[in-house]
Amino acid sequence: MSALKLPRLDDRTPVKLGIVVTPQLHADLQLYAQLYRDAYGVEEVVTELIPPMLASFLASDRAFARARTASK
Repeated sequence: MSALKLPRLDDRTPVKLGIVVTPQLHADLQLYAQLYRDAYGVEEVVTELIPPMLASFLASDRAFARARTASK
């Protein structure tokens, strides 16, 4: 057993996913990227914004949090 306070880090190997979205969702994501650029002064491509958007969505979904806790 280690005396370190920091536990062993989880696997952070990226997993590439391919998705197909509707034209309306694509337009909305493009608009979001523009709003992000206007708000923060940094231009990010949509593909870089989607993972944090999904993580934020999952973190805010209480039913998902309960189900994930119950499955452990």
